[in-house]
Amino acid sequence: MAQVASETIQTSAGALQVSAVVTGLDEPWGFGFLPDGKIVVTERDGRVLLVTPGAGAVALRNPPQVLADGQGGLLDVLVPRDFAQSRTLFFTHAKRQGRGSGTAVTKAVLSADGASLTNHDTIFEIAPGSSGGRHFGSRLVEARDGTLFVTVGDRGSDDTAQDRSLHNGSVLRITKTGAVPSDNPFVNTAGVRPEIWSYGHRNPQGAAMDSSGQLWVTEHGARGGDEVNRIQKGANYGWPVISYGTHYSGRSIGEGTSKPGMEQPVSYWDPSIAPSGLTFYTSGPIRGWSGDMFAGSLKFDYIARLEGSPLREVEQIRGESTQRVRDVRQGPDGALWFLSVGNGALYRMAAVGS
Repeated sequence: MAQVASETIQTSAGALQVSAVVTGLDEPWGFGFLPDGKIVVTERDGRVLLVTPGAGAVALRNPPQVLADGQGGLLDVLVPRDFAQSRTLFFTHAKRQGRGSGTAVTKAVLSADGASLTNHDTIFEIAPGSSGGRHFGSRLVEARDGTLFVTVGDRGSDDTAQDRSLHNGSVLRITKTGAVPSDNPFVNTAGVRPEIWSYGHRNPQGAAMDSSGQLWVTEHGARGGDEVNRIQKGANYGWPVISYGTHYSGRSIGEGTSKPGMEQPVSYWDPSIAPSGLTFYTSGPIRGWSGDMFAGSLKFDYIARLEGSPLREVEQIRGESTQRVRDVRQGPDGALWFLSVGNGALYRMAAVGS
């Protein structure tokens, strides 16, 4: 791995300094900020790290039990708003299910000394499990009402994203105990998994709430057709019936790019950038970016900035530090933070000298 400790990147907001907060990470996947300034980082093979900026990282004892299988393993981490009281963290991960596997959500309590995770409870897992190590998703977002949105991929089986008797290819909504909220769209629909909030997704690896409380998702297309979707309750986002991409073989997908009853993406990429990680920049010290969307690119090694109506990519933030960007978030300090798989590092991007 290239160890890029520091660099200056020229952006639309001027020169920004990128500094490594921790290096030597192995397939980092997600991160979240604790109220005391420390940062929780997940690695796909199952390690959970607690990072103290300026003082390094320690691996927490007793991490969640995960199945490292292809694209699966330990995935996202969510620090809920009540963490200061509950000390509870939520994780998404691949879980062994009989002969197959699937995406699961586990919560655990960070010990008072910050050394280990305790009281593990797997509050949800998709059903049934399936074979193959592809398209687990998966991001976690806490809604304003305290419920959790969970993104799940189609597990590499395209048609299952339209089969609502499965959780595959869906954005799910559950409570912090794993229960089904009574106002989910399909709670009274026979044959439909009641956790489903929206469906027809391929492999959503970015999810974030904007300042109005609206949920947005980025998802991997096949060959072209990576999408940005504004998630609406009960909506069908079309995969694999409609798509702006093609199969990797070049063969066409489904019935074209639109069909009545299926949502259109707000924006899409062709060729695919492999988007992973998503955030909105709220008011902060980096001028000109307020309200803009930022998405990491695994394929082309940059951070995409999107703005406008219609929403479109307007800037590619690129440097030696942005190798395979897996996650990107605005920090409580107003800086833009991101995980680079290619460099095995967590970075902070802010104004020079800040």
